[in-house]
Amino acid sequence: MNTQKYDAFKREPNVEAKEILEAVYLALNNKGYNPMTQIVGYILSGDPTYITSHDNARAIIGRLERDELLEELVRDFLRDVIK
Repeated sequence: MNTQKYDAFKREPNVEAKEILEAVYLALNNKGYNPMTQIVGYILSGDPTYITSHDNARAIIGRLERDELLEELVRDFLRDVIK
């Protein structure tokens, strides 16, 4: 059995993912939620009720697959860590 290579980090940063995460973060924050825990809950479970419908955030986050959101978060984190 061969090991599969995942080449997500060779791609350019996903601008749409960044914009979506920012919009959802702001909507959650504006409604008084902890955006970090709500977004993590959504990514882990796929349950859209973790995301408020305020400012259309639930529909906005549904535009991308959860793995795409996670890729962007990890890419951004590693970009800050590995310079």
